Amino acid sequence: MVVDGRVVAAAQEERFTRIKHDAGFPRQAIDYCLSAAGLSPDQVDYVSYYEKPLLKFDRLIETYLAYAPRGFRSFLAALPIWLKKKLHLRREIRNGLGGQFTRQIIFPEHHESHAASAFFPSPFDEAAILTVDGVGEWATATWGTGHENRIHLSHELRFPHSLGMLYSAFTYFCGFKVNSGEYKLMGLAPYGQPRYADLIRDKLLDIKPDGSFRMNMQYFNYCAGLTMTSSRFDQLFGGPSRRPESPLTDREMDLAASIQLVTEELLLKMIHHIHRETKQKNLCLAGGVALNCVANGRILREGPFESIWIQPAAGDAGGALGAALLTWHQLLGNPRVPQQPDGQSGSFLGPMPDETAIRQHLERVNAPFEYIADEDAFCQKIAELIAAGKVIGWVQGRMEFGPRSLGARSILGDARNPTMQSVMNLKIKFRESFRPFAPVVLQDRVQDYFETRSHESSPYMLLVAPVRPDHRTETISTESQASGLDKLKLVRSDIPAVTHVDYSARIQTVDANRHGRFYRLLKAFEALTGCPVLINTSFNVRGEPIVCRPDEAYRCFLATNIDVLVLEKFVLYKEQQPKLSPEAVEGYLKQFFLD
Repeated sequence: MVVDGRVVAAAQEERFTRIKHDAGFPRQAIDYCLSAAGLSPDQVDYVSYYEKPLLKFDRLIETYLAYAPRGFRSFLAALPIWLKKKLHLRREIRNGLGGQFTRQIIFPEHHESHAASAFFPSPFDEAAILTVDGVGEWATATWGTGHENRIHLSHELRFPHSLGMLYSAFTYFCGFKVNSGEYKLMGLAPYGQPRYADLIRDKLLDIKPDGSFRMNMQYFNYCAGLTMTSSRFDQLFGGPSRRPESPLTDREMDLAASIQLVTEELLLKMIHHIHRETKQKNLCLAGGVALNCVANGRILREGPFESIWIQPAAGDAGGALGAALLTWHQLLGNPRVPQQPDGQSGSFLGPMPDETAIRQHLERVNAPFEYIADEDAFCQKIAELIAAGKVIGWVQGRMEFGPRSLGARSILGDARNPTMQSVMNLKIKFRESFRPFAPVVLQDRVQDYFETRSHESSPYMLLVAPVRPDHRTETISTESQASGLDKLKLVRSDIPAVTHVDYSARIQTVDANRHGRFYRLLKAFEALTGCPVLINTSFNVRGEPIVCRPDEAYRCFLATNIDVLVLEKFVLYKEQQPKLSPEAVEGYLKQFFLD
């Protein structure tokens, strides 16, 4: 929701419906945004949708005709939803707004929306722009420039040649779910060796010096079938794809390492070319591939741009925000004054819990709690609990917009604890043991622990940086004896719970202006322990959307091994709470473990 050029609210429907990647009409998210803005549908001047559905349908038809009759099954699978809803979006939108909205609906192109979401909230007056994802209408990557209140995209890569689809093909082949398992593939990559990188470059891709490429579509099936890869892909990489939930082998780890390396190489080629062509010193990124924080770290460290800014909701969710900003600035011609540090408000754009409502809910369910009114005493108490090895569920302020928990809907722990990663993965998140956790660190101490530029800002957890050598634990003698997931057993630093097997970490920096109470908690923990780093991971279990409301946080707290729940200033201890039956816990988890 954009009001007079200011982003006032943004949220994803899945947080309200509790259905991961909910593709239904975002009725509850819209209701929240209107409420946050204090508006009714008839007071809205424009509705902007993040892509052109008719142009996207044109791509669907042309792709089917190009691959006919081979693509008939996938065409039949896609057609009903198009005929019923997607070709009638104007009607769907007006109906969804209760018939109260009668003004104009705007349909920018998909990558225009991505580009607008990257540039307009950025702190730059002008910048180069790169968007990379699976596919919009036809474009899979675009680049251009932004200046003041306008963007101009001058070049594009077109479907079926797509870096996002290429990465998703390997996600699928390694047994993870497309459009949600790409994070897993990125996290798995450091366990392997890029043994297949040359094979990918030689057999799957024709790479140009500017980073554009053509894919050998004989190895892929996403144009014509219901799978991402073809039988030729199986033959090339030594057999059929991994079955989901089956044990991971060296092959999957090496495939993950290989496609991650090739992805980084392609992105670096792209940004070097864009820098040469645009002569800009700043770069803005969006699109689902911009959530690859390992690649982003290399772009910042090795690329030619002085500064980069990445839309925190870089995927399609952020496209809605971009479409609204594009309408305000570019279509309506309203001026833009870049805000510092940016115009995203820390991405804290979602609903905020009310203390009165929290108290009423806790009393209604007979949940014992402690209320700590004094701010300093409150932060000191939570810092002491974390230092004592407790895992904290943390709900504070407005919910984050985007896929990362940034200190509003988080699970927190002590990064110094060598067992904390496995405990949080297996007993709280109920997810794969190899998944790394992110460190949250005071911005004025970030360079003390990580190899970044002095006081590097990374508030949106979108950059990976190495842990500094002086914080590492030498493991060279044992490293050579460990392979695959056995690498997890080695303690690599004095913050082992957030140090990945390649000594990297996906950092989030915290400052007083953006993060308020979260910042004060870290300061209290630093004063208590000397360490300015905590674990910060999303408040949910595997397959569940991040919690939105306090009642959802309480249910997750009861069903997992989280020790302490903090709802604003209400502190709840697990041992004091009513016990859930094993059947109730199992029923809760079964809601989400569908992938």
